[in-house]
Amino acid sequence: MQFTFATASKILFATGAARRIPELAGTLGSRPCLVTGGHPERAQWLIDGLTKTLREPLVIPVSGEPDTEVASAAAKAAREAGCDVVIGLGGGSVMDTAKVVAALITNTDDIYEYLEVVGKGKPLTQRPVPLITVPTTSGTGSEVTANGVLLSREHGVKVSLRSTDMIADLAVIDPQLAASMPPKVTAATGMDALTQLMEAFVTHKSTPMTDALCREGLMRAATALPLAFEDGSDMSAREDMALAALLSGICLANAKLGAVHGFAAPIGGKSHAPHGAVCAALLPHVMEANLRALRERDPDSPSLHAYREVAVMLTADVACDAEDGAAWVRELCEGLSIPPLGELGVEKADFDLLADQAARASSMQGNPVELTRDELIGILEAAY
Repeated sequence: MQFTFATASKILFATGAARRIPELAGTLGSRPCLVTGGHPERAQWLIDGLTKTLREPLVIPVSGEPDTEVASAAAKAAREAGCDVVIGLGGGSVMDTAKVVAALITNTDDIYEYLEVVGKGKPLTQRPVPLITVPTTSGTGSEVTANGVLLSREHGVKVSLRSTDMIADLAVIDPQLAASMPPKVTAATGMDALTQLMEAFVTHKSTPMTDALCREGLMRAATALPLAFEDGSDMSAREDMALAALLSGICLANAKLGAVHGFAAPIGGKSHAPHGAVCAALLPHVMEANLRALRERDPDSPSLHAYREVAVMLTADVACDAEDGAAWVRELCEGLSIPPLGELGVEKADFDLLADQAARASSMQGNPVELTRDELIGILEAAY
């Protein structure tokens, strides 16, 4: 047995914890850069708190899916402003941008020197400035992951800038911040968390530590996601989903993912569909394809046993088999009104390209079985 494990230096999880951000930021720096969503006025409470406690922050709003140009320009502005602590308040895209900004403040080469797949993938040579991540959704787990996902418009694909040095110094998880999420966003982000927990559990790169966290997260998400979708004010369900998302981020940072996320990056780059919705549309079909392939080509794989354990956790039926887990996920997606890929802007004409790009994606390396090109195309057709 041999593995490594890394996560945020400190995690603060509590309803109301966000009020402590200015005080905590002051222990890490004096000139804050605050990365927010496209409506920074919603973060005025934090802007005021930072201004009172430290200095007026440099505010960088991020609308939609961040790209390499946005991240590079934001890092340049933060560097020139003398920012020495970065705070990311928002969903996955905001926190990913914040991670990249913190990294590029001190690592000043062109961003493509560091990017995977479309760049040179060089390691960071300087430690990023201190980083605080504050999720306002419950899904991506980006608050504790080691990479920032950006769209490369030139290449039409989402890629990562990755380093364990990019894991946040402090992750502040306040479930109350997600209470205003509408049902559609609750469903998509929650399915992203569920997907990450499941893929990290069945991957051949899982570890005893990630397995333990995945089990906890899967059982909470299975119960809490439908409740949070039906009633966004259910704070018990919101807390469970915030924890499930946090655990999913820790697990994906320490184990590989799989074919769902292998597809999600090229699909997101091509169609700009929401990441969580894409994951949800794909998940039951990837599960089914993986199970067929494992039974045919690797019937003794530990991943088959892991899939059955997933099914037991999801269905609460100890007599079920692995395929029952996929059926449960399919029914959950129907209950959450998850749209198919065709309604998310994916074009059938792009299936060949998407399959080729997915096969080369870094996430695909963690899939429990190598899928053929026909199997990859079959997943897209089934999810369409």
